Amino acid sequence: MSMQDPVADMLTRIRNAQMAKLPTVAMPSSTLKVNIAQVLLDEGFIGSVDVAAEGAKKTLNITLRYHEGQAVIQEIKRFSRPGLRQYKGSQSLPKVASGLGVSIVSTSKGVMTDRQARAENVGGEVLCTVF
Repeated sequence: MSMQDPVADMLTRIRNAQMAKLPTVAMPSSTLKVNIAQVLLDEGFIGSVDVAAEGAKKTLNITLRYHEGQAVIQEIKRFSRPGLRQYKGSQSLPKVASGLGVSIVSTSKGVMTDRQARAENVGGEVLCTVF
């Protein structure tokens, strides 16, 4: 069975691993998933990102972060989905929790946060929101 929405699968794996208080989570790798994980790493939501090659298949390993027993990521949601893509201009990108969280946006200049997209004056598809 093929996966219809790999980004939603990635976010669900992260959510489930944090509920189970696992230190790491592994998933099939893709360029988009690695870019999203890199943005999460740069923003301090996760500990590390590693891509391991096992023959022809690559696996993305993410180390989760916890603070005083609580997960650093309180909420991670898919915004745009395959059935209803959400494209926003640079000035209409959503702010998450009054600027405490981030929206991850896929732009023509790569995957970045909503703050970076506003600074570079580019819009794109809002992939997910993280708080």
